[in-house]
Amino acid sequence: MYEGMVGGASVERRVVAQGGGSKEKDNSEERAEAFDAEAGDLSERLAVGLSKLGAAIRHGARRDAFASGLSATQAEIVALLWRHDGLGTLVSVARELGIGLPTVSEAVGALVRKGLVTKGRSGKDARALSLRLTAKGKSAASKLASWPDHLIAALDALREDQKLALLDIVTTLIRRLQEQGAIPVARMCLTCVYFRPNAHPDPERPHHCAFVDAPFGDRLIRLDCPDHVPVS
Repeated sequence: MYEGMVGGASVERRVVAQGGGSKEKDNSEERAEAFDAEAGDLSERLAVGLSKLGAAIRHGARRDAFASGLSATQAEIVALLWRHDGLGTLVSVARELGIGLPTVSEAVGALVRKGLVTKGRSGKDARALSLRLTAKGKSAASKLASWPDHLIAALDALREDQKLALLDIVTTLIRRLQEQGAIPVARMCLTCVYFRPNAHPDPERPHHCAFVDAPFGDRLIRLDCPDHVPVS
């Protein structure tokens, strides 16, 4: 009789325990579902991450600009003229940076007064002003045009396959944003008249650049090429 009672109580405890486990499982699933809902859409989370990276890059650029006695816009113009010597006119600089012509004109005026930029008539169009860096401007640009050390260090920490995957993602995003008119046309291979994708059987160098008449691989895809000619 006693043993039977013990056995019955044991069975009852097992049933209760099993029931409690089931409830805990249900609660865990509910918490997981609630967490998934609070996390939000994956594209939105990626957008948040990209905005944080952008903020870090802008912060570093502003810090370097202020250290050189320039505004962020002035520093961007100096760096742009350094990377693309002879880019040239106020209109082309405004288009390249995606900012208004009055803002560019004001910033360039300040750069001229600081002795970093000279303005002259363009050889191609006498009506347009050609912008050039002075020796002083080139000295400042060599520092401003380099990417922040902490960004390069973070990228260097990635594996080679991760870098290639990131390059593919970045070029795809830039092209999509360009197609939407959200950003200025970037000087990258994918939007260039000289780019011939998958023109060769060699998997290491499948693409072809008609400008230099040479094959190249994904790892050499450029995002800011001085010889870029946009596809019309």
